[in-house]
Amino acid sequence: MELADAIKWYLVFLFSTSFHEAAHAWTAWKLGDDTAFRGGQATLDPTPHIRREPMGMVIVPIASYFIGGWMIGWASAPYNVAWALANPRRAGLMAIAGPAANFTLVILAAIAIRLGVACHFFQAPASLGFMHMTDSVDGGLPEFVAKITSIFFSLNLLLGAFNLLPIPPLDGSSIPLLFSSPSAAEAIFRFMRQPAVRIAGMFIAWNFFGQVFRPILLFAGHLLYPGVFYQ
Repeated sequence: MELADAIKWYLVFLFSTSFHEAAHAWTAWKLGDDTAFRGGQATLDPTPHIRREPMGMVIVPIASYFIGGWMIGWASAPYNVAWALANPRRAGLMAIAGPAANFTLVILAAIAIRLGVACHFFQAPASLGFMHMTDSVDGGLPEFVAKITSIFFSLNLLLGAFNLLPIPPLDGSSIPLLFSSPSAAEAIFRFMRQPAVRIAGMFIAWNFFGQVFRPILLFAGHLLYPGVFYQ
């Protein structure tokens, strides 16, 4: 593994994760809870996110890259539980704002890839991978841009899809709040915040997601390159 590729991965991870948490914080602020905003989480600056979750923002991402060849990690934005219980639908919107931010970056990366293909800078890769959602026609700067764009696409697809799983403590577990009354929301919150439930949820999510992400990546590749078959 090249150090240069590790740096590319980490820079994309920092931006993508900060964007995810800033979306949570900004949405909560606009919907009436300024807890994360006052805590400095409504920003793309990774510093407050690293300060709050150094393990998930620094140690685990770097270790996962050198162990597995790709990065995973986490961050968090604080919120007012009383506000969430009183406004379950707003709390649900706050939760899905994070994955929505990641999917926004996926769409922007897809647009960049298609523009690159149209301008003959990029081409469909022989096989799909985290760093090969597109390949450059020539070396040099286009190759660097192709790798960065590929990481933006694949990493944010992973972060968005993983966090949408309806399993505590992931963001997708809060989707029922969009349709809940305050009394039902309290029961949901009480269940989701139990440490045993959160630990079991992460174990289940991690093992399940490993089986479904490759098909998700292949589906995204077929949308990027209609008529090209990947397996």
